[in-house]
Amino acid sequence: MIGSTNQIMEEQTFQRIKTLTELQGTSGFEHDIRAYMKQEMTPLVDEIQQDGLGGIFGIRHNQDANAPRIMVASHMDEVGFLLTQITDRGLFKVTPLGGWNPYVVSAQRFTLKTIKGDYPCISSSVPPHLLRGATGQKAIEVTDILFDAGFDSRDEALEYGVRPGDTIVPVAETIKTANGKNIISKAWDNRYGCTVVLEALEALKNDTLPNTLIAGANVQEEVGLRGSKASVTKFKPELFFAVDCSPADDTITRNGTFGHLGEGTLLRIFDPGLIMLPKMKEFLLDMASTYDIPYQYFVSKGGTDAGAAHTANEGIPSSVIGVPGRYIHTHQTLFSIKDYEAAREMVIQVIKNLDRATVDTIVAGQ
Repeated sequence: MIGSTNQIMEEQTFQRIKTLTELQGTSGFEHDIRAYMKQEMTPLVDEIQQDGLGGIFGIRHNQDANAPRIMVASHMDEVGFLLTQITDRGLFKVTPLGGWNPYVVSAQRFTLKTIKGDYPCISSSVPPHLLRGATGQKAIEVTDILFDAGFDSRDEALEYGVRPGDTIVPVAETIKTANGKNIISKAWDNRYGCTVVLEALEALKNDTLPNTLIAGANVQEEVGLRGSKASVTKFKPELFFAVDCSPADDTITRNGTFGHLGEGTLLRIFDPGLIMLPKMKEFLLDMASTYDIPYQYFVSKGGTDAGAAHTANEGIPSSVIGVPGRYIHTHQTLFSIKDYEAAREMVIQVIKNLDRATVDTIVAGQ
């Protein structure tokens, strides 16, 4: 019976991951994900609040006026493109929203989102037949790649409501791998965080928390960590935890690399925008040890919302509870179910254990 219950819970988690990763919303255009998050968070929190840029958070109030304010934040946006020009032939020039490897952009399916509706769209590539006899190609840039929705001309595209400023977002089906251990999807960066926020709120809905919890999702992380600056200013947390996906580096070797699938949640000790502070590290290690949560140390060349949050207000001790994913910022990311489960347990236990004394110890120990 227990096994059957676990299978049901695992399937519910997969269906939520599938829903969230197949939703489409790039930086500044997160409305579909925001609507889903609001719908799912509403019965699990005391109230929903939105910041001025569009980040959405559920708040669990505490009757103790001295309870610490804890913020757990995902981000809703995925990498995509902004349409900048329509050519005479009815194709589109774009600028990237978020970091793209230009060599994975061509010959892929996308959705062009316009005021009149969503249209199928593909990215251009040069067939090898047309390259025969060529002496070579220059290094490709994302802005060199045209996007094609099948319009005959600029005028026809305009008739269908296409305008500069529209967005183009990847299309991909979310599926399990053959061994059942992993999932393949787009946008795990960072629908992982959206999923874990919702599942943590569900797990804690009947618990009395030792803190005021502010949990939800920011906007515009992929274009400069913008959303977290607005949300921490609005909600004024004492501690901030980003829940975000990071690049795995384990396809060739696990020796000397960071981010290995199946080895647990990421303990991010350093990135260019954030150094994990001593008492925060001590607290997270204690959670991992006490609750048998598998973890791995992680050093990153990129940042997260924690990097913007920790210098906001008067300084907010911040950290990242992450998972690794192979091939992020593409149409197809592969990630481990075990890593997600470890991160989910870490998020839940962190929230349950942050009382006033613990928070004061973390803050004072910096």
